Amino acid sequence: MSDLSNLLLLLALGAIVGLWLKLSVARERAVQEARQQCQQHGLQLLDETVGLRAVRLRRVNGLRMIERCYGFEVSIDGHDREPGRLWMIGSALSSLSLPTIELLPHEEVAARNALPSPPGNVVPLRPRPRDRLN
Repeated sequence: MSDLSNLLLLLALGAIVGLWLKLSVARERAVQEARQQCQQHGLQLLDETVGLRAVRLRRVNGLRMIERCYGFEVSIDGHDREPGRLWMIGSALSSLSLPTIELLPHEEVAARNALPSPPGNVVPLRPRPRDRLN
């Protein structure tokens, strides 16, 4: 009886290690894909970290497949931090969500660049869209 329980414990441990290795390889593939998408869209991938956020079943061509969501953070202009997500089925990218770039009128950009930079460690914030309407 002891040999059978030891064998089952060893098989369970082997399955856990195998699953962990498979998820590590998938995460590395997600990091490569996030880096490639950020480079393609002119964004900066921050901290080089991509983390698993969700897992769901999705029907593709009549087959149910596991789809994983990875979250990461990007910067549009080097002064901000925006969330991004990518969904992968196996090692293929199935969906991508990146922040949109807010285009400002030329005069507002020139006025913002003309403002003196604040002293010390104060970081100026971009005006919110509702503040610009007033």
